[in-house]
Amino acid sequence: MYFYSPTYGRMGFEEMFQDIMAYVAAEPERKYRLIIGTDSQARDETCFVTAVIIHREGKGARFFYHREYEKFKQGFKQRIFFETAKSLGVASRLAERLSENGFSHPDVEIHLDVGEQGRTKELIREVVGMVTGSGFDARIKPDSFGASTVADKFTK
Repeated sequence: MYFYSPTYGRMGFEEMFQDIMAYVAAEPERKYRLIIGTDSQARDETCFVTAVIIHREGKGARFFYHREYEKFKQGFKQRIFFETAKSLGVASRLAERLSENGFSHPDVEIHLDVGEQGRTKELIREVVGMVTGSGFDARIKPDSFGASTVADKFTK
């Protein structure tokens, strides 16, 4: 799995992780949030983009994204669940690597592309349950910029 950084270009998962660790080490006294969000765009093939954002609260952020195309022919509801599963997969890998590096309770948020408006409102309880049941914090629109803004930008 490869990720792309606007600054450094294509990098593997481990390179991305090391860059996140270096970013945190540069100003360790600050508070950080690790945000993962996935969005998709259905066309002939469905484009799924998972964004990883390390947010240095009050002082900017750095982000990475992974893009993949799949012949995904299921319905809208299944696509939202698939987006959530993709975010959970990346978040789990990152949380595991963080715990191996001494961060036993990392502040990881999953940003979901669902909200109280529109046709996703009936899915909120289910996908938030998936995320919180996996031990992560869940955010929905309008607070889910990781999926609805960052990942969305790279599905186009």
